[in-house]
Amino acid sequence: MLGVVFGGCLLWLFMVLVEALGSSFWLVFAAAAIVIVILINMFYTSLILPLFNKLKPLPDGELRDAIQAYAERQDLSLQGVYVMDGSKRSTKANAFFSGLGPKKKIVLFDTLIEKHPAEELVAVLAHETGHLKLRHIPQGLLFSAIQITLTLWVFSLFVGNPSLSLAMGGSAYSLELNLIAFGILFTPLASVSGLAALIFSRRHEYQADAFAAGTSSATDMASALKRLSADTLSNLYPHPWYVYFNYSHPPLLQRLDGLERQESSIFQSSITGR
Repeated sequence: MLGVVFGGCLLWLFMVLVEALGSSFWLVFAAAAIVIVILINMFYTSLILPLFNKLKPLPDGELRDAIQAYAERQDLSLQGVYVMDGSKRSTKANAFFSGLGPKKKIVLFDTLIEKHPAEELVAVLAHETGHLKLRHIPQGLLFSAIQITLTLWVFSLFVGNPSLSLAMGGSAYSLELNLIAFGILFTPLASVSGLAALIFSRRHEYQADAFAAGTSSATDMASALKRLSADTLSNLYPHPWYVYFNYSHPPLLQRLDGLERQESSIFQSSITGR
């Protein structure tokens, strides 16, 4: 229903702008789409997520104390730590920060808390903190904004071309047919931009793992990754080309190798420092 409401409104705005502005529509629509993406990121946990899941404050105890201690060491300003009932739909375990601005919410899946000890959960939180501290979130938003703008600009070059409508079987120009035709023609370019997004995502995961190793524990992070991999029955030996074109996260064994190298580097630095 949300998809129908939001998608319908966006489609209506798109049609209105094309009819009113012609090929210049992309400037206004790109700005509107980017604002919507930012608003969704800002209010997802407050307005959208509660429609589908229940969020409860993490109760006092060892885990909350460990999370607050880590947050204080990293100068994180928290708006709250919440537990989400992810188990109502699947066994998937996850944790994430939510919100833009100085204060952040931490959301932990109940499945994550059930299957991991406190030290592993802090390591997972450290990984997510790495995404935050290394500014991966605004980088992702910027990349999305570029993708949206590029797509709309390319479409503006074809929006008034009657040949697309004729190629789709129409007898005259039709904006709706041109939109469908462009969706087909744009697929190769979308694949290239999607591949770039996957490459950046895998790089960010390595960086976040390194941050977790440096600020928490490489051993605990590796243990958490092993447990997550076992629970999800992930493929330990995927083909490298399949990983390159499809994986947003590096395979487990490569991440473990990276954590081991990071732990060795930290150890060597401590010896040198002495």
